[in-house]
Amino acid sequence: MTDADRLAELETKSAFADDLLQTLNDVVVRQERMIEQLERRVAMLEERLRASVAAPEMLPSDQEPPPPHY
Repeated sequence: MTDADRLAELETKSAFADDLLQTLNDVVVRQERMIEQLERRVAMLEERLRASVAAPEMLPSDQEPPPPHY
């Protein structure tokens, strides 16, 4: 294998590594956005839970009358 062949192989490997790195970076960016969205949703659900505990009349009642067809 000549020096030129080795250089070409290294350049090819480098190009594939660069492409892989970019792909992985894109995945990390998407995951970070998803994590941020999920954190916002969890915060919203926690707030709703705190509000429902503070106002129990907002919770569904187990003592609801049965529907008319019973």
